[in-house]
Amino acid sequence: MSVVIIGGHDRMVSQYKKICKSYNCKAKVFTQMSASLDKQIGRPDLLVLFTNTVSHKMIRCALDEVNENETEIVRCHTSSGSALTEILMQKTAAC
Repeated sequence: MSVVIIGGHDRMVSQYKKICKSYNCKAKVFTQMSASLDKQIGRPDLLVLFTNTVSHKMIRCALDEVNENETEIVRCHTSSGSALTEILMQKTAAC
């Protein structure tokens, strides 16, 4: 499963990727807005939005880029590793 994480803390990027790898997921993590964000997202199976640590503009850009019929979108207020672990447990169990 491919996962794109929007938001979170810069210092947690390696932790997010490690958690995703433990659930056999490929992860892309974007903590900062970049000019080419819309081209880098692609077509993930799961889009995780850490809403507390991300700008509205970045969320809008990510939501405009993904196809809601193909990508499941999860919004989470906290950006902790345990929150990501819980999301992945629920989503990988459903597969």
